[in-house]
Amino acid sequence: MHIDTVRAAYRRYAGVYDLVFGKSFEAGRQQTLDRINGRKGLRILEVGVGTGLSLPDYNPDHTIVGIDASEEMLNLARERVAKKGIRNVESLVEMDAQKMTFEDQSFDVVVAMYVMTVVEDPQAVMNELKRVCKPGGDIYIVNHFSAEKAGLRLKFERMIANFAELLGWHADMPMSPLLSNAGIEIVTIAKLPPFGMFTMVHCRNSDTAAESLLQAV
Repeated sequence: MHIDTVRAAYRRYAGVYDLVFGKSFEAGRQQTLDRINGRKGLRILEVGVGTGLSLPDYNPDHTIVGIDASEEMLNLARERVAKKGIRNVESLVEMDAQKMTFEDQSFDVVVAMYVMTVVEDPQAVMNELKRVCKPGGDIYIVNHFSAEKAGLRLKFERMIANFAELLGWHADMPMSPLLSNAGIEIVTIAKLPPFGMFTMVHCRNSDTAAESLLQAV
């Protein structure tokens, strides 16, 4: 989807986003942050920070930069930061994840939660996640990925994909092509509630790809 379509969709969602999506996306946010918060003093980029639901839950000694394509969503994130007195957010910036303006190797950790099925070119975003992450740094992706074998689930996902522009996301993106071509090491792949609809992928910015993990999914 073109970025203008995404912006239009999230302009509609902004006021109700937390109510509609907050609970269903909670497990992915918490499991990702639990892993990140096991370390100290990281500079973290959250791509698709949205209304900032995750921002209060980062360890206070981390430094957080958030980007999103929707200014309406970012305004709500800024309100959250101010209201909760969150002091470790460096900046919240409107930016296209497919063409980030950060310098190479700017972050220890890069997080992209519920982003890949929203953007026009997921591979371009994946390339950017790798580019701005330091060598040996961690990349966390949380998303719905489509079935890769024929069956009822794949048929359903392809049917929903016809409404992608209305929904603001597309349901028919498989995991393997995105990760196989990324030039990263896959550390873990974990299914998430509710009902295993979402997947958390922990990657490391290393060229040693763990193909066996992809094959096992």
